[in-house]
Amino acid sequence: MASKKYLLLAGAMSLLAASSSFAQVTPVYDALDSTKVPASRQAQQNNFSNHQYDFPAKPRDMWELGFHGGLHLINGTIPARPGFGGGVSLRKSLGHTFSIRGEYTGAFDKGMDYRLRPAISNNSTAWGPTAARNGGNIVANYKTASHQLSFDMIASLSNILFYKAQPKLNWYVFAGYSLGLIDVDVDALDANGAAYDFSRINFGAPRKDIKDQLKNLFDGDYEQNAPSQGNRGNIGRKDNNQLWRHGADFGTGVAFRVSKRFNIGIEEKYTLYFDDYLDGYSAPYSNAKDAFSYTSVRLNFNLGNSSKRVEPLWWVNPLNYAYNELSAPRHMKLPTPVLPDADGDGVTDQFDREPNTPAGAPVDVHGVAKDTDGDGVPDYKDKQLVTPTYCQPVDADGVGKCPDPECCKNIVATQPCATLVLPSVSFKGSSTKVASDNEAILASVASSLKAAPSCNILVTGHAGAKGKKGGVDLSSRRVDAVIDYLADKQGIDRGRFIKQNTPGESSTVDLAPAN
Repeated sequence: MASKKYLLLAGAMSLLAASSSFAQVTPVYDALDSTKVPASRQAQQNNFSNHQYDFPAKPRDMWELGFHGGLHLINGTIPARPGFGGGVSLRKSLGHTFSIRGEYTGAFDKGMDYRLRPAISNNSTAWGPTAARNGGNIVANYKTASHQLSFDMIASLSNILFYKAQPKLNWYVFAGYSLGLIDVDVDALDANGAAYDFSRINFGAPRKDIKDQLKNLFDGDYEQNAPSQGNRGNIGRKDNNQLWRHGADFGTGVAFRVSKRFNIGIEEKYTLYFDDYLDGYSAPYSNAKDAFSYTSVRLNFNLGNSSKRVEPLWWVNPLNYAYNELSAPRHMKLPTPVLPDADGDGVTDQFDREPNTPAGAPVDVHGVAKDTDGDGVPDYKDKQLVTPTYCQPVDADGVGKCPDPECCKNIVATQPCATLVLPSVSFKGSSTKVASDNEAILASVASSLKAAPSCNILVTGHAGAKGKKGGVDLSSRRVDAVIDYLADKQGIDRGRFIKQNTPGESSTVDLAPAN
């Protein structure tokens, strides 16, 4: 019988585990949500929110109301028949691992032997007539009705998960105290009130045949109170019939989460009442005690307002908040990144291949000073920003020496002023400094001016289309910046420049021959 019971239990568990209806759902509980924290723990929650305490307050969680029913057996001296038990439970968490449960279970159990046994020597009045008729032997049987109150401590084993947001099943073990009110009766007399006569039973036949013969003999009226240990056993008796017994219970179970409000469980519970008469018979020369075995299917419902309570904490993974905070921080104080840049060129020291470039020197993405013409002189030192390769090598200032053709060494080439075409120089925002990308433009202007030494240059700034306030001053400073660069950096005589300001595009300075 026991092997069939456990085979049935394993099959039911496999069926539930394979069901696609038990989908994993990410929990909605947020550790920063104070609406689910009771007033008694709000101070801790406030300290946590203000970074004055490292741990959030424990939230309110729901109670679990359960209904259960299933196979009930007495493991005792007499072979048991399948019995039935059922009841109700109420469970509350103490934390994410431990919870307590109060439970009522009512059960009916029956059993019948297939052997002749000696009558019980202690308080055997129930079997007295039958034993006297059969040489002091009986075929023991029983019907036991029980009421059981249990108070258990439960430990959940699978809600602290490192690789899932929330458990969809919860394994647990439990142990606790049980109080039982147990009524054990035996069928010792036939319908006429006479003792049974077993002389017609062939006890040498196969076990099944013996049981069939005994079923035909017994009338199924359990009319006698079974023998017991008497009032000294545990608590004693109620109305000289039912047994009051203290007990210890333990077991294990698994629950499958169906939704936020409902789960289905399977549980095996074993209860020891330290009594050998739960099946109405105590084997001579044996100290073994009888016990209740209860395999149940459980339907559990979560009770409480979901806007103020989370699911029972054994369904909430306590690591969920920590992992979410690591993935997308909302509460952590993150330090400001420190990225040192010793030379201030905009490339951090970690990636700077030239960490000591002078302030203001143009650099590439690797922090190396730019060398536009590749002459070996960085742009911040190069006085001739674009030197043709045939004029290289250059001197320390980046100025090349272009050889004169043999035919023209004694000819001074000059360019007529009217043919000079000079570009404009652009400025960004309110800047008055010649940008690095304009230096190459002005270098080419200087080359043209050196080729036409008799030409003066008109340098025109623009104060804006409507003479915007401050525009004339800004325009003049930009004109001066262009003249300063051509005179100081390129060696053009300042006396050749004529300045003027006119309306126009305020971001440019125009250059033209002063014909």
